[in-house]
Amino acid sequence: MRFLFLLPFIAILFVSQNANGQKVISGVTFFSDMYLGGEKLTINGGGLREKYFIDLYVAALYIKKKTKEASTIINNDEPMGITIKLVSNSVTKEKFIESVNEGFKNASHGKATKEEITKFTSAFILEFKKGDIINFKYTTESGVLIEKNGVKLTTIPGLDFKKALFSIWLGKIPADETLKNGMLGN
Repeated sequence: MRFLFLLPFIAILFVSQNANGQKVISGVTFFSDMYLGGEKLTINGGGLREKYFIDLYVAALYIKKKTKEASTIINNDEPMGITIKLVSNSVTKEKFIESVNEGFKNASHGKATKEEITKFTSAFILEFKKGDIINFKYTTESGVLIEKNGVKLTTIPGLDFKKALFSIWLGKIPADETLKNGMLGN
């Protein structure tokens, strides 16, 4: 009988969580939508990045129209973004940069020049800590805007760089296959 009394409150709680426009991925809350370049982007998917059984970060992919096709996302020249939320203090600035450099070497799409990679990695001057939020936001007009905790670090123009960057997570040799599948909505 008590359960029946609680049903309306449970329903209200469920609806309010959805009304907030948020989505929980691997225990981390993300906004369901992002506006970029005048376009509304929606979470395509997301997941947890692990290494050696250590939870490192949770990432969400924002695109205009949901798809499970990695190459379509990588090659599209339209607004899109990746948001990363660190869930461990094990992710240091140095380890992140090392991982990204390895990702650029393995990139199956696009091309990042040595100068672009240097500009990208040198933008991360402050140490990382659990709870940090890193955004990679791409628009045709500007290129990839890199932010950390809402602060603009740098912008790198060009579709080829964006392809190489997004290929780190979505390419043929992704940083984490499980994370790639989650970002593709699988």
